[in-house]
Amino acid sequence: MEDQKSKKPLRRITNVRIPDKPSSTLWDITINDGRIASVNSHVKDSDGPSEDTLDGGNRLIAPSLCHAHIHLDKCFLLQDPKFSDLQIESGDFTEAMSMTGEAKSRFEENDLMRRGARLIEESIQHGVTAMRAFVEVDGVVHTKCLDAGLKLKEMFKDRCEVQICAFAQLPLFSGQDGGEEVRKLMSSAASMEKVAVLGSTPYVEDDEQKSKDNVKWITQLALKYQKHLDLHLDYFLEEDKKPLVWDTLDMFKELKWNEKAGDRQITLGHCTRLTRFRNDEWTHLRQEVGDLPISFVGLPTSDLFMMRTPENVRGTLPVVELINEYGFNAAIAVNNVGNAFTPYGNCDPLTIASLGVGLYQAGTKKDAELLYETVSTRAKAAIGCDSTSLTLEPGQPANFVLFDRMDSGWHCRKSVVEVVYDAGHTRQTVFRGRLIASKDTRT
Repeated sequence: MEDQKSKKPLRRITNVRIPDKPSSTLWDITINDGRIASVNSHVKDSDGPSEDTLDGGNRLIAPSLCHAHIHLDKCFLLQDPKFSDLQIESGDFTEAMSMTGEAKSRFEENDLMRRGARLIEESIQHGVTAMRAFVEVDGVVHTKCLDAGLKLKEMFKDRCEVQICAFAQLPLFSGQDGGEEVRKLMSSAASMEKVAVLGSTPYVEDDEQKSKDNVKWITQLALKYQKHLDLHLDYFLEEDKKPLVWDTLDMFKELKWNEKAGDRQITLGHCTRLTRFRNDEWTHLRQEVGDLPISFVGLPTSDLFMMRTPENVRGTLPVVELINEYGFNAAIAVNNVGNAFTPYGNCDPLTIASLGVGLYQAGTKKDAELLYETVSTRAKAAIGCDSTSLTLEPGQPANFVLFDRMDSGWHCRKSVVEVVYDAGHTRQTVFRGRLIASKDTRT
């Protein structure tokens, strides 16, 4: 790996196209202390090349990408030789839970670090500078995944903001010990300063009351330690099963999240049952959410592979509609890479945005720009990162991705729309004003 720490901060990025301007116009961006200082019309530099200036070569520059939801400890299980005996046979949720449970029983620090570093490294190469990384905490792995996640966070701190979510995939109130061990481990994790988020999966509990207990307990814990909250919620499609989202919203209000949580955010992931909502239910949900700081995160590749009824009905959150019709903040995310929950796909969030063009019938310029936001600026907002926008305003973090090479010719991606349709093979990633990665998969 190239020694990225040797890279000096950039003072300027010149000769670039930016998303909200005509593609024929070129711009220069000045950077100060890791943030955008100004954006001005391009002026040819008479001084020649310098160490603190990056010539964009007429390329498109846009806000960097973000994983709003990705599992750091369960990645690449289907590719890693250590787990080569664990291969998909039925492809359903029960098998995925069983296979992953068996893999978790073999987790050790060396493979967690090896696989996790690979995921972060590949993500950076694609243009990711922030991610919410889920690591499981339970009686099987204890704190192995959490410990590895915190080491990876430190290892990559100069190249990517790795936000650690201590995650209870297993029940908090069901099982032989009633979830007591998981609750103790999660309480310990919550007390750690570098753990930014707490998460759980209420739907794995034995019954509806225990699912409600799960939500209440993890919410109280997040409030106690001032953490963001991220719930895997309503991960089913059957219309005859009541979604938990209504009781969950009531609990957030009863526990006074808005008064007690400061600037901490709530994120609700999957929520596939909500895809069966009628218009009046969506409108009611908008009213019930009110001013709670809630974002929804759709996970289309996992949802389409895992979620199907006997009639082969499939569903994933209609994020474009959620944003345009009902005013929610929403994002889409990769979720899993190379495991039984999602065996296909890679670490590139733009593959999910591109899938969204067909999935949501979102092919217009406005749609494509919105889809880019759902894996970039809106994704960052969903996980509580610094606010950014496609307009690249002064004061925003200097976290960018540049597309294509200087010799790409007429097929050079000149706009965000073209990037969402087909992101291409070549990117450069800038994090806090430093060039941290270059990628070109063409031969």
